[in-house]
Amino acid sequence: MKYPTIDQSLFILNRKNFSKHLKNNSLAIFNSSDEFPRSGDQSFVFKQNPDLFYLSGIDQEQTILLLYPDCPNPLYREVLFLRQTNDFIKVWEGYKYTKEQAKAASGIQAIYWLEDFDNILHSIVNYAEHIYLNTNENDRYAHEVPYRDVRFIEKMKSKYPLHHYERSAPVMRSLRAVKSDVEIELTKKASAITRDAFIRVLKFTRPGVKEYEIEAEIIHEFIRQGGTGHAYTPIIASGHNANILHYTDNNQECKDGDVILFDFGAEYANYNADMSRCIPVNGRFTPRQKEVYNAVLKVMRASVKLIKEGTIWNTYHEEVGEIMSEQLINLGLITSEDVKNQNPAYPAYKKYFMHGNSHHLGIDVHDFAGRYTPFAAGNILTVEPGIYIPAESLGIRLENNILITSDGNVDLMADIPLEAEEIEDIMNS
Repeated sequence: MKYPTIDQSLFILNRKNFSKHLKNNSLAIFNSSDEFPRSGDQSFVFKQNPDLFYLSGIDQEQTILLLYPDCPNPLYREVLFLRQTNDFIKVWEGYKYTKEQAKAASGIQAIYWLEDFDNILHSIVNYAEHIYLNTNENDRYAHEVPYRDVRFIEKMKSKYPLHHYERSAPVMRSLRAVKSDVEIELTKKASAITRDAFIRVLKFTRPGVKEYEIEAEIIHEFIRQGGTGHAYTPIIASGHNANILHYTDNNQECKDGDVILFDFGAEYANYNADMSRCIPVNGRFTPRQKEVYNAVLKVMRASVKLIKEGTIWNTYHEEVGEIMSEQLINLGLITSEDVKNQNPAYPAYKKYFMHGNSHHLGIDVHDFAGRYTPFAAGNILTVEPGIYIPAESLGIRLENNILITSDGNVDLMADIPLEAEEIEDIMNS
């Protein structure tokens, strides 16, 4: 791990809060993520199951967490199972948790090796009435690959068919959306690293540079500051590429007169930043580019004011759509008549702003939260309006990360250059 150990009090509290939501005499099991093959003898870089990390702080493959608050044997009310290291693993893979290190990281006292899981589970599972199992219920996920959680559900139901099975995901959805002070600080750190990478890019970019050269500058700064890497595949989209919403080829030359749309963020201690900015390749926006840029900026600032406790997701996006429609009319892209006659299912502004304006942010970039749950203090949301004009080879998107508090919003990226003039000044300094 590149990051300092997180205070175990975070994970102790998370487990306590999770256990409060369980039915009486319930047992819950969480598995680490799969290790996916990358080639004949390599795996992709491991990324921990966010729910297991949230409850344990353990950032290692082949880990199982068992929670049974009402277990008749108090030794097994919180149990962590780890992959046991050996001399071969030490030589080829290096660091793995010892039992003492796992206790220090998680606050769990009962630590066993993975080979003990089946025996310990079988010794207590028949005293439990309910078994809570986990799956990925993120709205943005479509199940295609039979990942570890799905395989484990099949195994458990085959072995213990008469228990009452419950879903852990609804509990995790309610808990993970509201961030603790520790989580907020980790997100701030990811945002600070992202800020420094962006300023580095402002000073580096010039006509003729390749998009992937800019990407290299970004990852350099992320790793230099102890970030795990990219929170998601970065978008470095110059000119017409900015009209491809998920453009990740990053292989084109940045040309004089074009604008580059950036969408990138650092991952730090499994928490993520998510930022979008647009800059002129030559250091100066044209009048038209700046006009569109400032229109997006107006929508962004108005959107931030709408995000507060009690706001309903759909209502919020409808209000943002009205604000965007006004700006598009001012830009001459749509008319008042277009808005008057629009199909409510596909408003006129969608031609130039076709994605959502916000999503929750946390351990997942598109974090696990209720789509129909009102916004609450402790939520962190992105605000990311955009205007995309293929006919002008121009796409502008601006995005900051906003924390809702009982006293109002806090922009976690308030110190990242945003005004068009500020960006120009840094690029020409």
